[in-house]
Amino acid sequence: MADMDVIKLPETEPREPAKKKRTRPPKFDPEEEEQKRQKNVKRLAVLGEKDSSVKLLEELVFGAEDELVERLVEDEEQTETLLVEDKDDESGESEDEARTQLQPARKAAWVDEDDELDEEVDMKHRYRSDLIRGEAESTMSKQKVQQRMREQFQKSMGGTPSWAESGVKKKKKKKKKRADDDDDEEEEEDEDEDDELLRRTGNFVASSDSLPRGILRMKKCLHANSARPSEDRLTTVQFHPSAQVVMTAGLDQSVSLFQVDGKTNPKIQSIHLERFPIHKAQFSQDGQTVIATSLKNKMFYLYDMMEGRVTPVHTVRGLNEARVKEFSVCPEGGALLLTGTNGYLHLLTLQTKEVVRSMKINGDVSGVAFSHDGSKVFAQSEDGEVYVWDMRSSRCVNRFTDEGCVKGTSIAASRNGQYLACGSQSGVVNVYSQDACLKSANPKPLKAVMNLLTSATSLTFNPSSEILAIASRVEDEATRLVHLPSLTVFSNFPVSKRKFVYRASCLDFSPHSGFFSLANNKGHAPLFRLLHYKDF
Repeated sequence: MADMDVIKLPETEPREPAKKKRTRPPKFDPEEEEQKRQKNVKRLAVLGEKDSSVKLLEELVFGAEDELVERLVEDEEQTETLLVEDKDDESGESEDEARTQLQPARKAAWVDEDDELDEEVDMKHRYRSDLIRGEAESTMSKQKVQQRMREQFQKSMGGTPSWAESGVKKKKKKKKKRADDDDDEEEEEDEDEDDELLRRTGNFVASSDSLPRGILRMKKCLHANSARPSEDRLTTVQFHPSAQVVMTAGLDQSVSLFQVDGKTNPKIQSIHLERFPIHKAQFSQDGQTVIATSLKNKMFYLYDMMEGRVTPVHTVRGLNEARVKEFSVCPEGGALLLTGTNGYLHLLTLQTKEVVRSMKINGDVSGVAFSHDGSKVFAQSEDGEVYVWDMRSSRCVNRFTDEGCVKGTSIAASRNGQYLACGSQSGVVNVYSQDACLKSANPKPLKAVMNLLTSATSLTFNPSSEILAIASRVEDEATRLVHLPSLTVFSNFPVSKRKFVYRASCLDFSPHSGFFSLANNKGHAPLFRLLHYKDF
């Protein structure tokens, strides 16, 4: 056993763990760092061939700041040199031409591949019939249709507008203008033609003679009857159909004529009708006679202005009415349409002073309006219905109900035959198409004007049918002017620091809309000059 090798086992007692050695940071070697930096620069040179933006980004991350700064400086110098060379270019091109060359060519906003197909278009369709020039062009190619439409557009525009011209045509026009005109200021005005799209389009848009909406340019003048104010409420104001004269009449039993100049408005003549408070006075169609009616009299007066003679008409043959109060002068002249009781309308000739025929509607008549040619008359009943009568045959050709009307109070027709206005006790004024009122049994109003809060008692269109004046004699300042093309109310009338309109019972415009006046309950006729219209 002694000769056997003995293997000694390790001791079982635990030993203390060996202490870890601290790793020291590697020493900074500038040469080694410079070598790494040079390697990075070489790698960046290879990467820069792929994408310049990636190259710039990696240079910022990995270093090579000096090289990056030098490159940026070089790029800036090259840019400045390019701009100087472009400016000093001896080719004679202007800044506008250089800008045109630098800008990319304009492309169509939308390209439809189907448009490129050479298909035949049927020209018999009603939307394309105005493009053909003969029966042989029953079908056309799409390209030819586009060309024909382009020609039609240019014809309607008075030439090709500047915004529709190509850059080449614009450039040629600029060169031609510079050759014809050496004025530097005019050359500067030709720059930036693209901006002209917002301001003009060839010869199509020009100064318009139509009345603008929103604000009505007007000037307040001296009262039309300032030379002789009425001592009581005025019931009538009317401009003479041909002379520069205005007439006023009222409950003070007088009719007065004034010359209208907007400054002094001198009185021409005044007549007094004893115990005859005037309810309504009107010029005849030729303007030579004034017809005046009263409140409770059956008689009425005729005043011949040429001879200065006043003629009372005590009786009218064939007229069975207790009084003559409301009437309208027929546009054809020589006749009056008297409003009677129980829905009757009587046609009276001034020559013989007799009733030639009568018409009747259901309910009492609240207003009458003639069509522009006098062939039709619109009679409004207090029940809110409108009857259309043919004056030659005395037949009712149509009848409709004013929409939403409980009690009708006034009616008026425009002189151009386009509009018909119906006023109601609620203050609502419905504006209709006159053509629809002649044909339809249930016409719809184009606009319901709701600016009056009390009964709409007066309606008047101006001669050009661009303005509708509405008023209520129940309340002060209850007068509005409506812009008919847009069916909106002018916002600046009446606007004043103090009242001057008061309760208006009658409205009228001068023959060419140069003046507007109204009769109020204070005995005055406020006069306004409408600046949009040049003539009286």
